[in-house]
Amino acid sequence: MLRSLLESLTRNWVFRRRLPDVVGRAPIYVSGSAGLRYIFRPMDAVDPNLCQLAVEFVDKGDVVWDIGANIGLFAFSAASLSGSEGTVVAFEPDAWLVQLLRRSCALQPTNTATVTVVPAAVASSCDLRMLSLARRSRAANFLQGYGSTQTGGVSEVQTVVSLSLDWIAQRLPPPDLVKIDVEGAEFEVLKGAVDLLRKHRPRILVEVSKQTSGYVSILLKELGYEIFDGELPKANRQPLELAPWSTIALPA
Repeated sequence: MLRSLLESLTRNWVFRRRLPDVVGRAPIYVSGSAGLRYIFRPMDAVDPNLCQLAVEFVDKGDVVWDIGANIGLFAFSAASLSGSEGTVVAFEPDAWLVQLLRRSCALQPTNTATVTVVPAAVASSCDLRMLSLARRSRAANFLQGYGSTQTGGVSEVQTVVSLSLDWIAQRLPPPDLVKIDVEGAEFEVLKGAVDLLRKHRPRILVEVSKQTSGYVSILLKELGYEIFDGELPKANRQPLELAPWSTIALPA
């Protein structure tokens, strides 16, 4: 009851915070609409594992694609870490989050990578799709046919454009690193990236649901990737047969 009340009261709050020290303290706009943690937690406690993965896998000058950018915690962390010679592309289908991302772009210092915001979903093909907006947190928004138990219901359904990663790779510089957080649609996203993964071999950070783990694992292995658990310290990681929730996929 209290959580629902807080989510309702803070849904349209927007204010400026700074990224954690480990990823450069660049300013970004946050909102309770993207999750209560952005309001009530220190920024270094919002998603410390995601920030640590950014530190580990984003190198200076990298091209980084963030699929399912939400408010841009990973995108702007990657921009700071890749520096002025890097490039970051943030894909986000929710128009409300898109305007927040663009406001954050205007805050970035000159020594960070340019962040390009693309207002589109990523899927297996170029199409029109239905996007369900989660009642609890926009971080749990999902394409029709997917989703999780964290939505708290659906507040609205919107028609959005979807693009495939293979289509995008013909029009933008191919990525060195791809981060994917798409609420159950990760296998579909990867199916639309087979040519990209074969030709350019980017590193991949992807959240994988239990329902798609087997399919994701088979596809990545067929494409010559090794799978690791991103929630483990680097020294403790061993190649896995089955993709965990926080999957690191690296070219073998």
